[in-house]
Amino acid sequence: MWLDWSKRAHRGLRTWILYILQNGPKNGAEIMTSMEAMSSGWWRPSAGSVYPMLEAMAQEGLVKRQEDGRYDLTTQGKEEIEWPFHMKREPKSVEDVVKQIGSYVSYLEDISSTDKDKVAAQARKLKDLSARISKVAGA
Repeated sequence: MWLDWSKRAHRGLRTWILYILQNGPKNGAEIMTSMEAMSSGWWRPSAGSVYPMLEAMAQEGLVKRQEDGRYDLTTQGKEEIEWPFHMKREPKSVEDVVKQIGSYVSYLEDISSTDKDKVAAQARKLKDLSARISKVAGA
């Protein structure tokens, strides 16, 4: 159970950092202060969690440390911040579209296993879409 919470907290911290940096470069202390202000003083992350996260994000190419010690979002970081907050993100290639379709199919499979009626109500539309995709794929 602790591991699940830890993973969620890890993702949450990462998302908060991305969100804060979209407003401009900040150093770790400024990020911690921003988080404390955003939580109305209820939470201030430790340096032991923020700085390792910034380092990991830099290694992933999401942020870049500037000469003044402040971190700024890279293009990749800006793209990542759009996705979790459901801002408009257009597929960039046919491969991206196919991946997104696959994700939606997985979602429908999950819903179908727990509440078949929700999916059954859309059966006609799903069959029409399936036929259209089959046509595109040349099947």
